[in-house]
Amino acid sequence: MFLRLSLAALLFGLLFAPTLSAADSWDSFQNGGDVAVENAELPLEWSPDAGIAWKFKLAGYGQSSPVAAGDLIFVTSVSGAMKEQLHIEAINQQSGKRVWRHDAKNSSPAKSSNYISRAAPSPVCDDDGVIAQFEGGNIIALDRRGKVRWQRDLVADYGAIKARHGLGSSPAQDDTQVFVWVERQDKPYVAALSKKTGEVFWKSPGLDVTSWSSPRLIEVGDKRQLLLSGIGKIAGVDAASGDHLWSFDDISGNSTPTPMPIGNGRFLIGATEGRGESGGGNAAASNGVIEIVQADDGKFEAKYVWRAAKATSSFGSPVAYQGHAYFVNRSGVVYCLDLQTGKQQYAKRTQGSVWATPLATRDRLYLFGTNGTTTIVKSGATFKTLAENQLWSTESQAAGGPGSGATLYAAAAAGSQLILRRGDVLYCVGK
Repeated sequence: MFLRLSLAALLFGLLFAPTLSAADSWDSFQNGGDVAVENAELPLEWSPDAGIAWKFKLAGYGQSSPVAAGDLIFVTSVSGAMKEQLHIEAINQQSGKRVWRHDAKNSSPAKSSNYISRAAPSPVCDDDGVIAQFEGGNIIALDRRGKVRWQRDLVADYGAIKARHGLGSSPAQDDTQVFVWVERQDKPYVAALSKKTGEVFWKSPGLDVTSWSSPRLIEVGDKRQLLLSGIGKIAGVDAASGDHLWSFDDISGNSTPTPMPIGNGRFLIGATEGRGESGGGNAAASNGVIEIVQADDGKFEAKYVWRAAKATSSFGSPVAYQGHAYFVNRSGVVYCLDLQTGKQQYAKRTQGSVWATPLATRDRLYLFGTNGTTTIVKSGATFKTLAENQLWSTESQAAGGPGSGATLYAAAAAGSQLILRRGDVLYCVGK
């Protein structure tokens, strides 16, 4: 393991470790399901030659989302023909300069391929630092100076991780625990670890299905549950004990989108179609709102509040904003539905394929195309394009393609800036 830490980075860590607020934190994958950013004015227009504050060439390649805490952006990647090197980098949001970089050896190397996940799990962060999980089973917790707090090797602890197309699940977190889900082919599991020490609080069975979605915390009454969603099944797990509380199988195609809580025990669920991932059912009817209710006997159950008629999803999750639900499919068609009833308001095509989950702010919806084109539309029942912005040159895109360097995988908000993750480059858009 190698740790590269400059004198400037050391001084930064000693002199400046700010207390964080909700306004300057994007602490996990999809910000824990809260992708509506109302506290700041996100940029409306940019191009490869204007509006980009900085871009940073990453140490390796990855598909994870960046996370932000204070003025640090954390991002993961892997490098080497066998993904033998794991990288965690901390980048100063204002300058775009690397503060520190942590390199570690992959304890379970595997051939790097466009068809297998490459640094797909997104890290989590808080006041104490960052915790990163890699598909090979390594979990690394670092403080804000880049110093190792603790490490775990899930393969050494619980055996090899064999999963179709690799592991895509990102950890979730609360104040004291980080939740990891390993939905592998043999004896899948979900576990809660101490954020301070890495100690395993509990470990429970997974779903025994195919999944690349992430665990998601949801409040149901006075109990916090962890949602697990994979093809043909969703389950609720007690976040405190690991006990399985309920399961639901009236669904298909829910291979990749992660559930998005919308309050009162309800969540949006997305489902895809095609490529053998729909499970043979009606994928559109599996997109919708599901509600978790508790019966008089204390048992929980889940049921649809409404189902979509035509809307389907892609790798990204659906989002709820200002009374509407938005689903984006593989071809870049955005569907707008009434959040209460599921009635479709429109279906319109944008610029190319969209894999990332949209962001919403100030009557706008940001749709991030894999080719680097971000389409910004007005929120509400009427479709209106406000801007279409290209992040990199068409020459870069021509040399790339889906799964290559020139693929936009994820977006995060940090104050009034957008942090956009290409496979090999991190961009900061805005003032």
